[in-house]
Amino acid sequence: MLIYRQAAKVRRSVVAAAVTAVALSLGACEAGDGDTATNTKADRGPSVVAPGKPGEPAQTLSVEEATKAAGDDTPNSADFRYVQQMIQHHAQAVELTGLVPSRASSGAVKRLAERISAAQKPEIGAMEGWLTHHGGRKPQSGHDHAGMPGMATQAQLQQLRAAKGKAFDELFLKLMITHHQGAVTMATEALSEGNNVQVEEMAGDVVAQQTVEIDRMRALSS
Repeated sequence: MLIYRQAAKVRRSVVAAAVTAVALSLGACEAGDGDTATNTKADRGPSVVAPGKPGEPAQTLSVEEATKAAGDDTPNSADFRYVQQMIQHHAQAVELTGLVPSRASSGAVKRLAERISAAQKPEIGAMEGWLTHHGGRKPQSGHDHAGMPGMATQAQLQQLRAAKGKAFDELFLKLMITHHQGAVTMATEALSEGNNVQVEEMAGDVVAQQTVEIDRMRALSS
């Protein structure tokens, strides 16, 4: 079911992009070629080649048909829930990585933490911008982490703050692997249940990036 829904979203995105390209092309033709463009459009009419569903061939659609096939990507409750929760999830990752420079002993752990922080801070900004654009409620500060997999508890955070050197490195990697696994779970659910293309892209980036980082952290832990 997840694969089918993702394929449908990709198809919808491709169709929407194709419709936009056709519209721009027509506009350019009308502006530059005068009667020739008008006659060509009248003779053939614009069309869009849209990818078919899994196992089905591509289709040639009129602009009207392609616009209908592109569908509506209005955000649903799953999109809003994902963005609101992932802002808090990323915020804790930034908090965890902020402890690394003064406590870690491993250069590899320090470099990893820098990459995670550098990636997730801009993503928080992008998600906050998405909420503002779509009129969503920004998450309140605090420690209500119900329903968010992978979040470290306050006791675990205190334990990490008290650790130094190799003990810190080991605990940091353990907590961050779990944290990333939780983020991948949340992103996968958003890809399955959400409707907005932009949220789909953000969730897809989380799955791809954090899966790679999980593998790196496991290698450092071994």
